[in-house]
Amino acid sequence: MAEGHGDAKGATAHTAADGGHKAPFPPFQKETFASQLVSLTIAFVALYLIVSKLALPRVGGVIEERQKTIEGDLAAAQKLKGESDEALKAYEAELAGARARAQAIGAETREKLNAAAEAERKTLEERLAGKLADAEKTIAATRTAAMGNVRGIASEAAAAIVQQLAGVQPDSKVLDSAVNASMKG
Repeated sequence: MAEGHGDAKGATAHTAADGGHKAPFPPFQKETFASQLVSLTIAFVALYLIVSKLALPRVGGVIEERQKTIEGDLAAAQKLKGESDEALKAYEAELAGARARAQAIGAETREKLNAAAEAERKTLEERLAGKLADAEKTIAATRTAAMGNVRGIASEAAAAIVQQLAGVQPDSKVLDSAVNASMKG
């Protein structure tokens, strides 16, 4: 089993220094310090060139494009807001005009209906006044006829009463003068 894996001494040989001590961490070795600084400088310069020539212009372009898009969107939004404000003002003006027209139409219709009702009322009053005058004439004629009949009925009744009480037929002139005196009051 040990044959396949090699011996343990060979596995740790790369980390062991002369005398059995372990070697220091390679970046901290004095012998390789200058070459590490050169490698670090080359890597830093290469990274700087890559970032400054490739990455930063792309990122700057994306940021600038995004800023232009935002400004364009804000300008479009401001334009649309202005248009909507104008549309709202036009709508409110149109609504106010429509309300005024509706009130004018309502007032005009009300005046027409009031005038028509007044004319109809006057016509009806005139017709009723005519009927009332006719009725008063009829009543006066009926009253006159009734009063004429009352005088005759009163004369007949008085004659019948006198004949019943006295047993004599009264004189018609005396009877008429008594009925006339009685009716006058």
